[in-house]
Amino acid sequence: MPRLTRIYTRTGDDGTTGLGDGRRVSKQSLRIEAIGAIDELNSQLGVVRALLIPGDPVDDDLAVIQHRLFDLGGELAVPEQARVAPPWVGELEARLDALNAKLPPLEEFVLPGGNLPAAQCHLARAVCRRAERALVRLSDQEPVNSAALEYLNRLSDLLFVMARTLARREGGKEVTWQKGSNR
Repeated sequence: MPRLTRIYTRTGDDGTTGLGDGRRVSKQSLRIEAIGAIDELNSQLGVVRALLIPGDPVDDDLAVIQHRLFDLGGELAVPEQARVAPPWVGELEARLDALNAKLPPLEEFVLPGGNLPAAQCHLARAVCRRAERALVRLSDQEPVNSAALEYLNRLSDLLFVMARTLARREGGKEVTWQKGSNR
């Protein structure tokens, strides 16, 4: 893997960027939009992790997910090179089921909040949904690894359950929607 010795190259000054296969594409292309949304999601997960204690099971899960998102970005940067594998989706589902089993059933809609880690995790979930929409738009135009679409879909579900878990930590509670509330 080449190491960067200089951060700026000036090659993108014309509104294009390079893919891993050497092609140059517009910075507003659907592929670059999807890569950027995944990068933003990964950055948001870094914020969530910064709020957690190292060794926390949620932190450990997010560390793996961050690496997998980097793999997904790499897959998109080198078209026709699949990196996201179907078993990754199953791993998310297993973790989702384990965390959800410890939570009470949902009886009301949950509002983002509860505490800072939970609120940041809800924000990551919303960014994940945007990344998923960007990848779906790309898949309407070009072939996309179906496991990548499934991974982002399941990840947003896991982030929701993680946010619920984090909100309930240390005696905390979730914030629920109250229809017609004037608060």
